[in-house]
Amino acid sequence: MHIEHIAMYVNDLENAKDFFVKYFNAKSNEGYHNKKTDFYSYFLSFEDGARLEIMNRPQMNDDEKSLNRTGYIHIAFSLGSKKAVDELTEKMKNDGYTVISGPRTTGDGYYESCIVGIEGNQIEITE
Repeated sequence: MHIEHIAMYVNDLENAKDFFVKYFNAKSNEGYHNKKTDFYSYFLSFEDGARLEIMNRPQMNDDEKSLNRTGYIHIAFSLGSKKAVDELTEKMKNDGYTVISGPRTTGDGYYESCIVGIEGNQIEITE
C-alpha cells in the first residue's frame, strides 16, 4: 500500500503551482476545471512518484493556520543531502519565506529546516 496523493485547497492556484515547480521541481498536469461547480485543480508530480493535488473553488474557508493545531500540519520533502537543505532554505529565506527552524539536526536524527511556505502552510525540508 502507498499514499496515492495528498490534496490541499489554496487561494491562488497558479501561484501555488509555481511555488512547488520552482522550489521542489514538481511537474504539473494541464489542470482541470469543472464548469458546473467552478472547481479547479492541478496534479503536481515529484521525482519519486509522489503527487500533490492543489485545488480551488468558490466560497472556501481560509482560517488562520496555527503551527500548533490538530490535523495535517506540514508536508516534508527529502532533498538527499545536507548541502541541498542548506541551499534551498537559504534560497527560500532570501525570497521572503519565514524559516521557523533550522537547518539543524533534530533529536530524532533528521537534518531539516521548517519554513512557512505558500499561503501559510508549513514545509519541512529534510536531507
